[in-house]
Amino acid sequence: MIQNNVKNANSMTNFRHDFAIIAGWVPFGAKVLDLGCGDGALLHYLSGSLEVRGYGVEKDDKNWLTCMSQGINVIQMDLEAGLSGFEAQSFDVVILSQTLQAVHNTEGIVREMLRIGREVIVTFPNFGYWRHRSQLIFGHMPVSKNLPYQWYDTPNVHLCTINDFDEFCVNCSITVKQRLVLTDNKPVTFMPNLMGSLAMYRLRAPK
Repeated sequence: MIQNNVKNANSMTNFRHDFAIIAGWVPFGAKVLDLGCGDGALLHYLSGSLEVRGYGVEKDDKNWLTCMSQGINVIQMDLEAGLSGFEAQSFDVVILSQTLQAVHNTEGIVREMLRIGREVIVTFPNFGYWRHRSQLIFGHMPVSKNLPYQWYDTPNVHLCTINDFDEFCVNCSITVKQRLVLTDNKPVTFMPNLMGSLAMYRLRAPK
């Protein structure tokens, strides 16, 4: 399935490997909610490759206007205010793509995602990646492709490692359906918490 979606999406501009993997985890024609959707690039990608019924949540004025100009269904709101306006199990897939580290109420938002979505996809930069560790050893906050901000202008408030998130899922009784770790768009299986730069999870609520 992932290979088919990658093939279909290769003709699209601004190809992103993580988007292609997410597309492999989303059913064709699914109803999808993208939280912190930014400029709507992921929803645009999924709509083009999978014909999803996509909806976004974004608080930034500029990003919201960009989504609207592209015809993307987007609600302007702050995730921290909660998702109580969405009914339980009202979406096939709820996505939080590289936004987890920028939210304050991490547990609350993940639990709400599991309430309103039949399946949840979460991706985040791995703070345990060896390049990040090496920068810390030399006395600097890490800056990388997945963590592009300087310490003084970063929106990130809760950076975590793969081991941290695995433990979080266990403590919250969250089922991890699938986990994929990448570095330079390639899967990492050996010592992923050290060697992987981007973590991607498929989650389900506890039964």
